Order: sequence, then structure tokens, then C-alpha cells
Amino acid sequence: MYKGKKIVVIAPVLDEEVKIPKVVARVPREIVDEVLVVDDGSTDKSIEKAEAEGARVLAMGKTVGVGAALRAAYRDAYERGFDILVTIAGNNKDSPEEIPLLLDPICDGQADFVQGSRFLKLDQTFGDMPLYRRIATRLHPMLFSLVAGKRLTESTNGFRAFHRRLLEDDRIALDQEWLDEYELEPYLYLKTIRLGYRTAEVPVTKTYPPKAIGQTKMVPIVGWWSILRPLVFLGLGIRR
Repeated sequence: MYKGKKIVVIAPVLDEEVKIPKVVARVPREIVDEVLVVDDGSTDKSIEKAEAEGARVLAMGKTVGVGAALRAAYRDAYERGFDILVTIAGNNKDSPEEIPLLLDPICDGQADFVQGSRFLKLDQTFGDMPLYRRIATRLHPMLFSLVAGKRLTESTNGFRAFHRRLLEDDRIALDQEWLDEYELEPYLYLKTIRLGYRTAEVPVTKTYPPKAIGQTKMVPIVGWWSILRPLVFLGLGIRR
């Protein structure tokens, strides 16, 4: 429990047997009730390594897409009574030690959704972040802000937290099939803002590892369209 709230940390993973145990081990268990690793069809030892560090694993059994995997984890966490859901990268790019920064605005009654922003952290170095990612992660928030009608500094960072009440709102339709990949997270954030929920940004760390040990599962072009699609579809009223 943290400030009277039951907390779950959700980490999606696909073939990250080296990184996922480090993520799980770094989560501050004195404030987090459970680490839920949702496995999107890994063929390596990600499940075994995560469980060895004390995580509970929700195995999809096959690769269904990160959005579909997160949706299943959200449903599981909601049904099991968690008050606040925190999502974090399964490839050790985020700093689990900063989870309280995401929780405080929600626990203190100031926000329903808290987005971690690498661009608010004054001493951010980003690690070995590719140039194209630096450009894309700056451009997306600009477009996102236009569609949302609210100025934001970050919209692609998956390190965030939200209250279970968002999952109770029928106007947020997470079960749509077009949200199975990277669309789900920007969709949830955009709908949260458009529906008038309280949102906040807090400074967090985002560190890219050397390219040699793997930086992302996102495929260029296809992945980029995936995170842009909610802005286009909701902005034009094509989808709800």
C-alpha cells in the first residue's frame, strides 16, 4: 500500500530475459503491492527470470501486440482490486525508484492520470538514444497537444500511472482491435484528457542502453504510424 492505495506495477515484455529481472528487482516493494509482468509471447527465459525476482506473470501464450497485452493486464489488475496502475518499460529504460513521483499526484487527489516526462528532468542525458528517436519523441507531443487541446511535453513515454476509475468509464473503449499495438497508450492518454479527467506530468529518467544490447522492439514506419494513429483517428472523429 502507498498512502492507503493498492498499487500494481505492470511491465510488458517480449524476449527481455536479461533486462526484465533488473526491472523487477528495482521496483520499491515497500510501496508496491505487486509487480505484474505481462508476457507477449516471449521465446526466451523472460517469464522464468521475472518470476525468480518475485513478479507475477500474466502470459499471453503468443505474441498479440503490446496494446493487447497491456489491455489484458489492465483488466487483470482491475478485477483484482488495485487502485492505481503503473506501467513501466520491460527493457530497463525507466527508473522504478521514481514510481512515487507518479503516485503522489493521484494519491493526493490532484490527478487521475500522471505522465512521466523525460523532458521535464533538468539533468536528463537520455543515454544512447538515436537521433531519429530524439526527433520523434519531440514531434509527437506537439501533434498530441494540438489534438488534445492541452500543452504537453511528453506523450510517447510508457512510464505513467492512472487510477482504476478510468477503466470504469465506458467512453474509454480499450477493447477496440485497432488498439492492439502501440496505439493503446496514446489513445488512453488522449481520451483521458478529452473527457475532462485531471492529468499531470512529472519529471522522470529515460535512459537508452547501447544499441548492441537492444533498445526497442518498435519497427520503424509501422511503429511510428501506430503511435500516430490515435491522433489521426480521434482528431478526425473516425474512431471513438
